Amino acid sequence: MRHLQAGVAISAVVLLLGMVLALPVTPASAQPLPGCPDKCGNISIPYPFGIGSRCARDLKFQLECNHTYYPPRLIAIIDSQQNLEIHLVSLSLTDGEARIYNAASRSFYNDSTGNLVSTNNAAKNRLVALGCPNLGLLLDAGEVYVTGCISLCRSSPLAVSAGPCAGVGCCQSSIPSGLHTYYVNQDKPRNVTLQYYAATDYRYVFLADAEWFNSGYRGDFNRSDDFAVPVVLDWAIRNVGNCEIAVLNRTDYACRSANSECIDSTNGQGYRCRCSMGYEGNPYLDGGCKDINECERPNKCFGECTNTLGSYSCMCPRGTRGDPSIAKGCIKTYLVVRGLLAMAFGAVLLTRKIKNRRAKMLRQKFFKQNRGHLLQQLVSQKTDIAERMIIPLAELEKATNKFDESREIGGGGHGTVYKGILSDLHVVAIKKSKVAVQREIDEFINEVAILSQINHRNVVKLFGYCLETEVPLLVYEFISNGTLYHHLHVEGPLSLSWEGRLRIATETARALGYLHSAVSFPIIHKDIKSHNILLDGSLTTKVSDFGASRCIPAEQTGVTTVIQGTLGYLDPMYSYTGRLTEKSDVFSFGVVLIELLTRKKPYLYRSPENDGLVSYFTALLTRDNLGQILDPQVMEEGGEEVKEVAILAVACVKLKAEERPTMRQVEMTLESIQSLFLQQEVLHSMANKKSKKNYASRSYPVNEGTSMESSRQYSLEEEYLLSSRYPR
Repeated sequence: MRHLQAGVAISAVVLLLGMVLALPVTPASAQPLPGCPDKCGNISIPYPFGIGSRCARDLKFQLECNHTYYPPRLIAIIDSQQNLEIHLVSLSLTDGEARIYNAASRSFYNDSTGNLVSTNNAAKNRLVALGCPNLGLLLDAGEVYVTGCISLCRSSPLAVSAGPCAGVGCCQSSIPSGLHTYYVNQDKPRNVTLQYYAATDYRYVFLADAEWFNSGYRGDFNRSDDFAVPVVLDWAIRNVGNCEIAVLNRTDYACRSANSECIDSTNGQGYRCRCSMGYEGNPYLDGGCKDINECERPNKCFGECTNTLGSYSCMCPRGTRGDPSIAKGCIKTYLVVRGLLAMAFGAVLLTRKIKNRRAKMLRQKFFKQNRGHLLQQLVSQKTDIAERMIIPLAELEKATNKFDESREIGGGGHGTVYKGILSDLHVVAIKKSKVAVQREIDEFINEVAILSQINHRNVVKLFGYCLETEVPLLVYEFISNGTLYHHLHVEGPLSLSWEGRLRIATETARALGYLHSAVSFPIIHKDIKSHNILLDGSLTTKVSDFGASRCIPAEQTGVTTVIQGTLGYLDPMYSYTGRLTEKSDVFSFGVVLIELLTRKKPYLYRSPENDGLVSYFTALLTRDNLGQILDPQVMEEGGEEVKEVAILAVACVKLKAEERPTMRQVEMTLESIQSLFLQQEVLHSMANKKSKKNYASRSYPVNEGTSMESSRQYSLEEEYLLSSRYPR
């Protein structure tokens, strides 16, 4: 049996069967290399293909134009030694396809078998066996069966010729993708009894384009001539595995146009190039991809079209609206637009009205709720205080530009503080809670109730409050110079002067003494620390943050509360028992005094022996060795009064609350120390400011050693201080 020629391939180019039989219109992408033939007969030749070695990307894309035929034929040489070539009828860059006509040669059945070696097949073809009885087989490169079909005969020729190619006289089979080399076999079906008048003399096995085959071909059962069938093959650049590798190997990268992109092959290794969206042309040539002017394309835009690089815009003309991408899609809509605008405007007004009404109702609800809580706190006082200090929410929003982040000046555990200017030009600080929980509401109301009855120059003044939010807003006088903490703990060797520290301590003690003994109900601050001591422009002290503060009835000495405070400043007895007394503030103030003397942070400091600041300071004072921990600036600027303040601080932080002095005693002691310091400063000034060496000689000893005698001397000094300076 002689060999049957089926689909063959362009050398080194993986072939995938396509769909179209008819010759396509020459596309814009059919651009050859400059100076090279662009056609062979009526077939366009796009680069990387070309006639002659100079015009093709390489030998694998080199074609020939055979002019012995009319019209000339475009030929791809597969094997020149075996005279193996294929006849191309079209080439496409866009689809990556090469279309050919392949001869379906006939074979007379004589109980022998035949096969044809071919390469690179895929699933868009059909394997066809024509004539009967006939067995068409498709095998891969290892001659392993892949697919096939069998064509049988029947006694009625009319029935055979009239039926579709479905097994009677003609059969077909789909072909799986991924084949790179295949064999087409023809054989006689086994155990089939032949009827001479029904069997055919010639049989065919061939590959054909599935689209062509399904569009109307049913097989001519009795034909005996050779005929051509269409096969559409795909191609790719196969010298590298995929786009990622190709892009890295830029020297041989095929996608040359700036507006092109790489596409991995879907059938085996390799890649193809295509122009980017909005461009067309030949991506294999420098500058080959040109911008598409969509505005010149029919049915693209039925409105006002503007072409842009890689795209375009299509809009309805002014005075119309709709879809400009369809015919008559833009409609004049003056009345409709007016109606829609009116509806939209009305909807906006209605939504805003509903929103404002809801906000007003919510403000009224919060006002009523918070005012009730506040009046309960002020029940024993003049209730007109609650009315006089109320400030509307709108006023505060205007003062802070609706609480803009740029107006934030600080914050803490109880909320964020904003700077604002009221309509009466008062500069204020407005505290706003971060979260809306009952605890925050209670603390804000508590702070209002406490500050409403306080009028002291060293306590921050409460201007008013807003009750129209879930958690009330508090409005204070604006203190411009920050906190004692930020002034004390600055980088560098110098901080607040000793005179300034002594004055701040005295003013803070004066404020706490006032809270404990000069108001109708003693007030315990509960959170005395350097963060809550504010300083104005002249460094005058302002005690702040009364959210956790508590009032103590006159007949009681303390109250039991939930433990609140700051680590390092918190009274250990209060922390242990939960019972809050005035002496809890005394302890916290004593820690502040130690902080003023040492510039150490109470909640962070650890001594070499891993003691906290309070215990280590107390131990050093007992050993008369404070020089190890005192701030050098204090040692240089202070005198004997430094040790007196240290003794006072240690008295304040005694473990047993009953052994601590009262804040009034602390206040009087500090005033006495401050007065003594000022007198000494005047005397020194009159003595023309004695040298620092002589000044230092007045300071207390800083030697390392100590003894039981010195410890006893300290105790006597302490007893003298408590007995003589603290009025009973």
